[in-house]
Amino acid sequence: LDGCHIYLWTTNKYLPRAFQVFDIWGVRYGQMLVWAKTPMGLGPGGAWAQSTEYCLVGRIGLLKWKQRVDSTWFNWPRMGPHNHSRKPEHFLDMVEQVSPGPYVELFARRHRLGWDVWGNESANTAELDASRR
Repeated sequence: LDGCHIYLWTTNKYLPRAFQVFDIWGVRYGQMLVWAKTPMGLGPGGAWAQSTEYCLVGRIGLLKWKQRVDSTWFNWPRMGPHNHSRKPEHFLDMVEQVSPGPYVELFARRHRLGWDVWGNESANTAELDASRR
């Protein structure tokens, strides 16, 4: 394996910590993707209602990208009020187009064909090494 691509979702409040996670994991930061969500009322936040989420993209090693995407921001639809924070399927489609597998999603809410998943809301197929926790 020549390395891996890492996609780490975060929100405005936790953006500095997401960069710290990349540093701790040894991930070389590349770009930030922005999910620009259609506003749904004020919700939490300060002076501005939160209508964006961010995905830091980086890599460990030299794994090449499969293709290039023509944007870094996306206006995918939300998954509905009862799916708080659930990421759009379009995002996972894009990951498969850009990054070679194998694929794993941590904190997954559902299984996806061709992916291993780990999370308290999914039927886990990924094994985590307990000695590295």
